[in-house]
Amino acid sequence: MRKGLLVMMTLLLGLSLSGCNTMSGIGKDIQKGGQAIEKAAKS
Repeated sequence: MRKGLLVMMTLLLGLSLSGCNTMSGIGKDIQKGGQAIEKAAKS
């Protein structure tokens, strides 16, 4: 019982950390896209 709980907790922790990194990457991509649009608008 405890071993299964430990495995599930480890998997959930790993998934949540990878999800944070993915969302961070998406945010950076969107930010770069916005900066490119601003630069094009100023030109």
